[in-house]
Amino acid sequence: MKLNITRLDTCSNCRGKGVVGSATTCPECGGKGQVTQTSGRMKFNTTCPRCGGTGKAQSVCPTCHGEGLVQRTEPLEVRVKPGTRDGQRIRLAGKGNAGPNGGPPGDLYIIIRTADHPVFHRDGDDIYVTVPVAAWEAALGAKIEVPTIDGRSQLRIPPGTQSGQKLRLREKGVPSATKEGTRGDQIVEVKIDVPEARDLKVRELWQEMQKLNPSDPRQELWSKV
Repeated sequence: MKLNITRLDTCSNCRGKGVVGSATTCPECGGKGQVTQTSGRMKFNTTCPRCGGTGKAQSVCPTCHGEGLVQRTEPLEVRVKPGTRDGQRIRLAGKGNAGPNGGPPGDLYIIIRTADHPVFHRDGDDIYVTVPVAAWEAALGAKIEVPTIDGRSQLRIPPGTQSGQKLRLREKGVPSATKEGTRGDQIVEVKIDVPEARDLKVRELWQEMQKLNPSDPRQELWSKV
């Protein structure tokens, strides 16, 4: 995965110090590091605001304006392991913001956010997909092709399969990011596609099927009421 990262880097002009040039005596405090302030009849000494109490003065770095840090945007290539989950963090050592006063940089943490897919739904290392099946395929049984994250795969539909029934394709899920060499399964939910009786011939066939199988499919439901 390639992306651009904007981070704080050590200013190369002042090496993170915020000042450049040779140190001279602070003109504000005369090298004492303190200045005298008056409040009414009282006088008290405070830290010199210009030199910060050092008594020395240097020119502010024109590149970083005294911050010692500058913003830089740089390309970064990140390796995302197969099976990485939503919300998982990837740590890149030394790729964070630079430390103060030229100190070493911190680490960069990338939080993975996975987008939704129009066909597949992930739950852990398993992949879920809903596949339409013709009524006669569900009734008689069939071998059909179903989509997987690896491409097309063969799935056996047992005779008498019901709508909503779930069938399993072993090791067709996501490679595990925590268990080397293992991967999840793909769970295929069957959705029976019933064709419309648009012409007389189709209608007669459905009526013939009704005569051959006159049992009430809701009989079990009524027995529990």
